[in-house]
Amino acid sequence: MKTYSLIGIGIGPFNLGLAALTEPLTDMSTLFFDQSESFDWHPGLMLPNATLQVPFMADLVTLADPTNKYTFLNFCKLTERIYPFYIRENFNVLRKEYNCYCQWVATQLTNVRFGHEVTGIEYDNNLYAVTVRRAKNSKPEIYYAERLALGTGTQPYMPAFIDRSQTPNVIHTSQYLTHKKKLLESSSVAVIGSGQSAAEIFQDLLPFTQQGMQVNWFTRSPRFYPMEYSKLTLELTSPEYVDYFYNLPEEKRKKLLMKQNALYKGINYDLINDIFDQLYEMSVDNVPLPVNIRSNMRLENITPAEEGGTNELLFTETEQQEPYRCKAGFVVLATGYKYREPAFLAGIANRINRQPDGLFRVQRDYTIDVNGDEIFVQNAELHTHGFVTPDLGMGAYRNAHIINKVSGREVYQIEKRIAFQTFGAEKTEQLAPVYSNII
Repeated sequence: MKTYSLIGIGIGPFNLGLAALTEPLTDMSTLFFDQSESFDWHPGLMLPNATLQVPFMADLVTLADPTNKYTFLNFCKLTERIYPFYIRENFNVLRKEYNCYCQWVATQLTNVRFGHEVTGIEYDNNLYAVTVRRAKNSKPEIYYAERLALGTGTQPYMPAFIDRSQTPNVIHTSQYLTHKKKLLESSSVAVIGSGQSAAEIFQDLLPFTQQGMQVNWFTRSPRFYPMEYSKLTLELTSPEYVDYFYNLPEEKRKKLLMKQNALYKGINYDLINDIFDQLYEMSVDNVPLPVNIRSNMRLENITPAEEGGTNELLFTETEQQEPYRCKAGFVVLATGYKYREPAFLAGIANRINRQPDGLFRVQRDYTIDVNGDEIFVQNAELHTHGFVTPDLGMGAYRNAHIINKVSGREVYQIEKRIAFQTFGAEKTEQLAPVYSNII
């Protein structure tokens, strides 16, 4: 019976990076499963001009091991794109290009298995028995591991008052491109939200206003704010700040996260300006634009459209506390993503530490198990480690922690201090009293 050092479940960018960093190690055996047939990152939002919010060095491996053969630069070299990338002089790669890069890595790795669904996990004789099914009707297989890395990721979130079976023309942004053809047949569209995805979709729809489409953009936020990425602010993605945030009391962390939306939920500054410039150009003829943009609008309910009709949206204007109604043939919800625990964790529920509110009690080294060194999480620690949790730039850092913990040695160097600033009040040493000489 082969026993793996670690089995990873879910192959998004974070576990894909973990697979890439562990593949060359001779003292660690790893295997990663994903139920999807292949790697495809946010296909519903693969707009042609969309870029990542982080530089290319935030790839799967570079910030842990720049010499690894799965770096983005090596991908560019081996696919004969390194000179065009050099001439482009833009650190932020296209989202489509990043997806191609990840697919390139996934097809070369020997320790990843797509089309394999994990259906259950049990803990037996100090090992995790992972039950995997290749297809719905196939015979299940069992794989054994000393440790697990949970990388099932976050799932699209939609408000509870929306019944998806009754509202076929109400979609999440993650479904935008797969529904775009049908959406363009509508005479009006409402985009709800003020993050990057909402802004990208609003901009993508603007040209169709020239063909008579009404495009509405609503957000609960008081304004359409840019993501803050000044350099000293970016130091909040440092290991020191993670340490600082992690050691705050639980209630402090909750309140702090609510104040940090502009650090990871805002809109790219250039995109906001581009949207304004487009609107300005469209307004030159002094013809009223079929555009409706409003902030402070909290969505309360959606009454689904009857056959061939339109959806009615009910809002509350949060500052005036007045109701507002709007009709739209199609509604696109940029309501974000939330972590959803996979059902297979039920078999090892007694192995997992939880907070009083039911969330994982994640240790600083990303473990959640009772022994503190067996079950690791990827992108499920927002409440304990802060807003850097979904940041692609911290993926390699977290994976270096996981690998060093599993191997029991420093496989990859982990930076302890990278910021020029200091977070928190340092404890000062008690000074001895100074007495003046009395003559």
